[in-house]
Amino acid sequence: MAFVRRFLAFFLFAALAFADTFKLYLRDGNYHLVREYKVEGDRVRYYSTERSDWEEIPLSLVDVNRTEEERKAKDERIEEEKRASDEEDAAERDFRREIASIPHDSGTYYKEGDAVKAIPLADYKVITNKTRKVVAVLSPVPLIPGKASVVIEGAHSQFVVHQDRPAFYLRLAKEERFGIIRLTSKKNARIVENIAIVPVSKENIEERKQLNTFDQQLGEDLYKVWPEKPLTPGEYALVQYSEGDVDLIIWDFAYRSSN
Repeated sequence: MAFVRRFLAFFLFAALAFADTFKLYLRDGNYHLVREYKVEGDRVRYYSTERSDWEEIPLSLVDVNRTEEERKAKDERIEEEKRASDEEDAAERDFRREIASIPHDSGTYYKEGDAVKAIPLADYKVITNKTRKVVAVLSPVPLIPGKASVVIEGAHSQFVVHQDRPAFYLRLAKEERFGIIRLTSKKNARIVENIAIVPVSKENIEERKQLNTFDQQLGEDLYKVWPEKPLTPGEYALVQYSEGDVDLIIWDFAYRSSN
């Protein structure tokens, strides 16, 4: 579609530029379609595009002011359309360069200037509150009724960003949901989410502090995600997940103000 728009725009500009046909207005309200005209004394010579020849007419019959005003408006409109087309082309080139800069391997990436950095996967554990027993991360997770927590060990992430609205590029290995969440610090760990396990159905009800984000699909498996509102300094993670499934993929990061 973008190629078609550019082709049509080019065709329009070329037609307008080379033909450059405009109306030579007469004082009685009529007009001649002309390619150019000249005022020579009390006469106006013009090239008629209807008859493909030079013709003359008394200057007193020609509304020169209206003719020039419309020509000026037309030139400005053509220039504006050309500028808009150039801006669209530049934006599309930037868009293609942006996509090409992201590696094809699945994962989460962060651009800092021209450098693209891969965010390491976070190791996490699922811990039951009653026994503090670490449960192996399987799908579905064999949790007992009660509560559990998904935690990342360590008080702080090693991956730090200094933009309060950082944009991340997520290349999915499979189609799943994703989002940015705020982690809760507790002792020497960060809580990703708390899970309530319903006794009878063994259904997992997950509670996570997920932020509102803007998501843009850049390709079949490539997404760009960034927070709607500026972050406050703290610990965060980008999480890929399926509803009701604790088999998460987590990339943790910290936001620190550069001030």
